[in-house]
Amino acid sequence: MLKAKNPKLQAAIVSICGALFLALIKLIVALLSGSMAVMASAIDSLLDILMSGINFMAIRQAEQPPDQSHPFGHGKFETLATLFQAMIITGSGIWIIYAAAIRLSHNNQLENIDQGIGVLAFSAVVSWLIARNLSRVAKQTDSPALEADSLHFRMDIYTNLGLMIGLVMVRWLDIHWLDSALSILVASYILREALKLIKRSLIDILDHELPDEIQQQVDQLIRTHEGPLAGYHGLRTRRSGSNKIMDFHLEVCKDMTVAEAHELTVSLEKRIEKEIPGANVIIHVDPCNIEECPGRENCKIQTSRIPNRFQDPEN
Repeated sequence: MLKAKNPKLQAAIVSICGALFLALIKLIVALLSGSMAVMASAIDSLLDILMSGINFMAIRQAEQPPDQSHPFGHGKFETLATLFQAMIITGSGIWIIYAAAIRLSHNNQLENIDQGIGVLAFSAVVSWLIARNLSRVAKQTDSPALEADSLHFRMDIYTNLGLMIGLVMVRWLDIHWLDSALSILVASYILREALKLIKRSLIDILDHELPDEIQQQVDQLIRTHEGPLAGYHGLRTRRSGSNKIMDFHLEVCKDMTVAEAHELTVSLEKRIEKEIPGANVIIHVDPCNIEECPGRENCKIQTSRIPNRFQDPEN
């Protein structure tokens, strides 16, 4: 069962409502003014609705607990949603460039420019509020889907402001081709950001290891954990949506009972999962491989014996 007040789902719903509201206003003004800049922004908001809806469904699925078919959970649904968003953003950027180029060749005149300026300014403010909320929840929950949605709304802030400035210049200087030219510049920026999202999604889909800072944190938690640990090796990490999956081999005294080794590994798993949100830890126990074992009663194994694999050996 999903929690009734899941912050990730609430943030997704807010972004859907905000995008729908902005899209309707922009579309009406774009049709009245004939501004390609406002129309481009309206299409962007329509895509926001689609992508926020996909985010909502992906997050609902990703939040489902592991089952027999998906023992590692459903986190990859968030990653797939992010990749799909990036592909939609890429398509919208290409369409805007195409439509603006055609309009630029015809040098169409604009009407009701003041309405376009007003709606773009209003949209920038609303996009800022939505992006701020999405970014906050994305950081709290480490959600790549919400992070992508937040990035898109932050892009809307800059694009709306840029297009608004362009319409102001069109009104003052009567340079109507500037509307289409700025649309092409905005679309180029959208394409660049979309490529970043695609790269980020592919990294997670291809099970790239977690960032060094997280691996260093895991290393520190293992080395400082209380208990007779001789060492560890084979740390493997990857991301699945908001989940950080990791496993490693933990070396313990070979004379330990199964119950004692189990208790030690469970306490370490719980510590890592507490310190690193979304961590999913699996530990394989190996016996200590000291050639001349002094026996359990005389063993002086301390956690300090575990080498820091991230530390410069010269220091």
